[in-house]
Amino acid sequence: MRNAPGAAGPRGGSGRYWSVKTTSADGSAPSTTPTAWSPLRSVAFRALWLAQMASMIGTWMQTVGAQWLLIDEPDAETLVSLVQTASLLPMLLLALPAGVLADSFDRRRLLVGVQLCTLVVGVILTVLTAFGDLSPELLLALTFLVGCGQAMSMPPWQALIPDVVPAEEVRGASALGAVSMNAARAIGPGVAGLLITQVDAWLVFAINAAAYGVLALAVLRWAPAGGSSGDKPERFGPALRAGARYVRHSKVIRRLLLRSALFVLPGTALWALLPLVASRLLGLGSGGYGILLGALGLGAIVGAVLLPRVLTWVTTSAMMFLASLVFAAATTGIVFVRDLPLAVALLLPAGAAWLAVLTTLHAATQVFLPGWVRARGLSVQQIVMVGGQAVGALLWGVAASYLGLVPVFMAAAVLMVLGAASSAVWPLVDTSGIDRSTVIWPEPQLMAEPDPDEGPVLVTLVFTVPPENERRFVEAMHRVKASRRRTGATRWNLYRDAAVPGRFMETFLVPSWDEHMRQHRERPMAVERDLYRAAASLAEGPPEVAHLLPAR
Repeated sequence: MRNAPGAAGPRGGSGRYWSVKTTSADGSAPSTTPTAWSPLRSVAFRALWLAQMASMIGTWMQTVGAQWLLIDEPDAETLVSLVQTASLLPMLLLALPAGVLADSFDRRRLLVGVQLCTLVVGVILTVLTAFGDLSPELLLALTFLVGCGQAMSMPPWQALIPDVVPAEEVRGASALGAVSMNAARAIGPGVAGLLITQVDAWLVFAINAAAYGVLALAVLRWAPAGGSSGDKPERFGPALRAGARYVRHSKVIRRLLLRSALFVLPGTALWALLPLVASRLLGLGSGGYGILLGALGLGAIVGAVLLPRVLTWVTTSAMMFLASLVFAAATTGIVFVRDLPLAVALLLPAGAAWLAVLTTLHAATQVFLPGWVRARGLSVQQIVMVGGQAVGALLWGVAASYLGLVPVFMAAAVLMVLGAASSAVWPLVDTSGIDRSTVIWPEPQLMAEPDPDEGPVLVTLVFTVPPENERRFVEAMHRVKASRRRTGATRWNLYRDAAVPGRFMETFLVPSWDEHMRQHRERPMAVERDLYRAAASLAEGPPEVAHLLPAR
């Protein structure tokens, strides 16, 4: 039983043992100088982006319509706030399972199916509203189901973007996604208010339902087929655990998640408490609050336009540090100004800074993650961002009720600055030199192919290492450890033979034979191969390899 992952021949193997699968985003020639609007040159991306914007406008209209129907109910304050809870809770509950499904099945078909199911829920909501048969409980339940559809759509949608635009335009595509979200935030509530006043709430729900149908048609027409993990879908449980292992053992992804959390948690104070700033400190009504939200949204749009140019002047890390300082300054200043124009002047750069940081982190995650785990990794990031906003809003709200707005905003600004300064200790990992193309490991040569569910599989590799290379070999193998764990190993160890000098044994355990074959065929990037080759080159000749299965 020969040829474990990486056991490709003497000193890491010769190139003839390897096949490499390189994947371009859409087959088109990359643009020489990507701009904020470069992704819109792609007809497919443009159609999908417009359809997504229509869907998000419908989502905001749906939220306003649901809140309006509850405004005259007893305990309206609680019921109206529960509309947001019903909309956001599914994201925390379903984002990771949705990521598993998006990595296991055709993302286009999954998106279309989810949109059609959400369309059905939207039609039911429209009909019940039109006939006056909608209780508050049923309205919240249907709103929750619509939120489930949105939560199930997010991971496959985000994972689809790198398949539609070239890699160098993913950042721009992510920024344009933020632009459409902010534009929808500005357009949707206003349109909904007008339609509710002139007609009724059922028309708002009908337009939202139609938007799901439009998005389904756009995905069916323009999205690329495929995008699943391998030829055979992974089973749900193993796929969920594999995604969690990848995130846990990928330093790049862990650092991106950390930077997301350190920015979102303090940054949420401004978003969560802005209504109180508008009413209590600035003496504004709902119209004034809308102007403040519009300033944040407009700033985000301007930030999306300027971000590519800014990144030609400074590094990504420097940009994120400066953006965090800008947001902290706006958080501090907004509680001391008493003039609407000054407040708007503070919120414009805050919106740009918010978009610049989150778009950069999101795009970096999209580009780095390999295709087999991309949706699962993005769903974890979505959980961090949405969960950070939900938890942060609760904590800042409770703190403000006891301490007041000014101390809370000052504390949030200080935490934002400290989080930005922590980048000196926990910086983003430089991935510019990492080869992320997918490789196929040489497969084991066995007398009989085991059953795919058979396992766990214990793989052992025995190396003979010259004395002068032992220290470097051990260091190199501990870098291989992370690679094995990222691609499927649940346990890993490196042993030294106490009786034979220079004899080392690497062992790692994989849950099943099917998962071990995925280690060979689908999961490793070129960097995994290079890590193994660097370690194997320090040994004398190829290792002795064995694949051990349970004795039944």
